[in-house]
Amino acid sequence: MPETSEPPPPPPPCGPEIRACVSLSTKQAWLMTNGVVDLGPVPITHGGTTNPTPTGTWPVAWKDQEHTSSIYGDPMPFSVFFAPGGIAFHEGRLDEDSHGCIRLDMADAQTFFNTLQLGQLVQIVP
Repeated sequence: MPETSEPPPPPPPCGPEIRACVSLSTKQAWLMTNGVVDLGPVPITHGGTTNPTPTGTWPVAWKDQEHTSSIYGDPMPFSVFFAPGGIAFHEGRLDEDSHGCIRLDMADAQTFFNTLQLGQLVQIVP
């Protein structure tokens, strides 16, 4: 009897020039090179209705391995900042909404931090 395998996940909803792609509706993120998936999909959480995560495309602006939020006082390990208002990828809880950032588990946050370089494009889609 032949083994049944699960179908491959759908491709990321971002263009080939994008290095990090996030789908808010599926709560997933990817790292890509020239449209080819390097990592993902990985689980994420994002901002809720009070502090929504903006959609759009931005370059990575800066990184801070041991950042603490100047607004909320929360630790933001492995922060990769990309959108206005201090929006970043960072390590954090995946069981509750963020204040607008994209939270990743520890291993994925480290990978995003080590992989993403200043100026590379991040795209957030609904």
